[in-house]
Amino acid sequence: MISSRSILLFGVFMKMQSNTNYLLALHEKCLKLPFGERIFSLMFARKAPYFRSIRPHITQLRENYCELRFNKRKAVQNHIGTVHAIALCNGLEMAMGALAEASIPKGLRWIPKGMNVQYTAKASDHIRVVAELAPNAWQVGDIPISVRAERESDGTVVITGEIIIYVSEKPKQAHQ
Repeated sequence: MISSRSILLFGVFMKMQSNTNYLLALHEKCLKLPFGERIFSLMFARKAPYFRSIRPHITQLRENYCELRFNKRKAVQNHIGTVHAIALCNGLEMAMGALAEASIPKGLRWIPKGMNVQYTAKASDHIRVVAELAPNAWQVGDIPISVRAERESDGTVVITGEIIIYVSEKPKQAHQ
């Protein structure tokens, strides 16, 4: 008997065979499921175990844009009761990574190279993280991706910065 999971995975596979980006296709498929945003967020957070530590929830994903949120809770607080710096940076890196995977043109690959951040206010509430990039920015070399996080309650930016990724061409596959 064919399970609904098998049908979902087959659908994602078929979508991946088209020109649609694999991550955007998976996101679209998950959104059709109950709790689809949560399911997608959990799946993506598994790419790097430290992403799971903030319990992120990707709320928007499209080419060159990702938005996620995570709750202020004991596990991500520092000694003064605000969201700690590394939790904020984990959120920034996850949003950037989802943006990059959802946007990079075929034939290119990326790897993080550096991160520059400025802490601008206390992170005293639940956090909303945004990563964005101009569509014409994709080229071989260093690309800075703008990232920021803000308090959900009042929109105050608590951290801003850029994550630099190095983009290169994928190696040509050797014929076997």
